Amino acid sequence: MSGVITVGVDGSEHGSAAADWAAAEAVRRGMELRLVHAWAQQPLDLPVTVDTEAQQRWAGGLLRETRARVTARHPGLPVTARLLPSDPVPALVAESAEAGMLVLGSRGHGAFVGYLIGSIALHVLRQAKGPVVLVRSPEQGQEQAGEAGEVLAGVGEEPDAVLGFAFEAAAARGAGLRAVRAWSLPPVVDWGPGSMRLADETGGLAALERKRLDDALEPWRARHPQAEVAEQVEMGSAAQVLLSSCGSAALMVVGRHASGPHGLPRIGHVAHAVLHHAPCPVVVVPHP
Repeated sequence: MSGVITVGVDGSEHGSAAADWAAAEAVRRGMELRLVHAWAQQPLDLPVTVDTEAQQRWAGGLLRETRARVTARHPGLPVTARLLPSDPVPALVAESAEAGMLVLGSRGHGAFVGYLIGSIALHVLRQAKGPVVLVRSPEQGQEQAGEAGEVLAGVGEEPDAVLGFAFEAAAARGAGLRAVRAWSLPPVVDWGPGSMRLADETGGLAALERKRLDDALEPWRARHPQAEVAEQVEMGSAAQVLLSSCGSAALMVVGRHASGPHGLPRIGHVAHAVLHHAPCPVVVVPHP
């Protein structure tokens, strides 16, 4: 993982929460913090007729103010800041390819249920080359969720990228890791003789899913022998199981497929659901 955490600064309370979270994470991991702002995006509180030069001055001031705030809280933290003279989505996607993680603010659910739909954050998430963290503003749960809780990882069929990030995040916090695998009864047409035999040999479907979770965790436990790992295997939809399990979590980690059935980038319904409803920061990690 790159030694830089990049955070998109946009002047909103959600962006401020993202910068604060990213600074604390950079301190935990011994990484550099990079503040960026794509100044081609016009701030909502400025007149529609604002010129480019005025917007660039506003963006520069925003970065200086944010840098001063995070360095006052974390005096030893190396912080850089730069304007990105580009549209936000391609600029932030490019940043995601260079950084260890990209951190953005999120309104989540509630009165702003539609905020992520079609937003910059959603487009960046679909195309990002590396992990993207969505952080809510304090009044929407960030402070209440706290930083002392466990790291929650959603373990699907391609778990390595998610588990790699989750184990590192738990180690950086000195926190426990909860690996969650949800399962449901498979359609009859997908349940062939080989699958039935394997389920019988392992003691049934639930036992088979526990074995799959054990197998996914085994190499990561070997790399992180000090990690405290709780395993949770539960029947139900992945989104429902994750959301019902995240009450004490400081961070949730889920995966994202590189592309959908037509080759177009997508997030997936599980990540989409937890981004809207989880009270803690959510990390979306693209599968290789």
